[in-house]
Amino acid sequence: MAMAQARAVASMLSSVIPGLEVAISGITTTADRWDGDLAVLGGKGLFVKEIDRALLTGKADIAVHCVKDVPGDVPPPGLVFGAYLPREDIRDCLVFPLSSDRQTLAELPAGSRIGTSSVRRKAQLGRHRPDLAAHRSRGNVNSRLARLEDGEFDALILARAGLARIGMEDRAAETFDAEFLCPAVGAGVIGLQCRLDDGPVRELLHALDDPDTRVQVTAERTMLRDLQGHCNSPIAGHCSTAPDGQLALRGMVFTSDGGELVHAIEWGPADKPAELGAHIAAVLLRKGARDLIDGIPH
Repeated sequence: MAMAQARAVASMLSSVIPGLEVAISGITTTADRWDGDLAVLGGKGLFVKEIDRALLTGKADIAVHCVKDVPGDVPPPGLVFGAYLPREDIRDCLVFPLSSDRQTLAELPAGSRIGTSSVRRKAQLGRHRPDLAAHRSRGNVNSRLARLEDGEFDALILARAGLARIGMEDRAAETFDAEFLCPAVGAGVIGLQCRLDDGPVRELLHALDDPDTRVQVTAERTMLRDLQGHCNSPIAGHCSTAPDGQLALRGMVFTSDGGELVHAIEWGPADKPAELGAHIAAVLLRKGARDLIDGIPH
């Protein structure tokens, strides 16, 4: 998927400046090579730290990120997200083996094995179907699907946008709306990062930046940053723009099994997304989010 996304971005850049030569350089990080629990290595941040280093040292000029996989910390000094591409589908979906005739979560019998790499999905699955067994499923989408076909899982929960990016959206069976499975912060968004002092690249990326997506992501990621979660924190958040231009931001924090949660939703003006994100985080913390986050080992 990472290469498919990089090729799509290269094509977009070439459409801004016809004839522009764009070289794609794949980076296999330590986290990519690790098949165990990411918490042992320090969490999701390992996926981006080596890419950050490549940008800062000039080995790369632009990094292509799935924003939902970027930790909520402030970016390293010297780096900036120069563009957020228009938001795609935010929803999660259920994928069954090709040989299965099942189509919905309700059809899965108790004890079925569900593959997911997300603590957010696992917690919310636990709220709806505590009788199912969630198993860690890391790796790219193709390798996860191969493990599904080999019988390791009875179903997978995947991002519908990710399937679409590799031309496999037809594998999606039941698609969950945001009320059933609240999305990850940054769901459906590709972010393009570059060096802060690289004026020409920042100007190029500005041509691809989607203002509505930037506002929504700013609200979501401010909330995530202020909650100060860790890699095992089930945190969900989604910001949308209402017809009147107002922002609506929902935030949720769960225990690992989904047995407890705190929830908040507020509205605010589109020109103050960071303030809305900070407000939602403060409301969640007042409701006990800190105890839920600190109660999960990391």
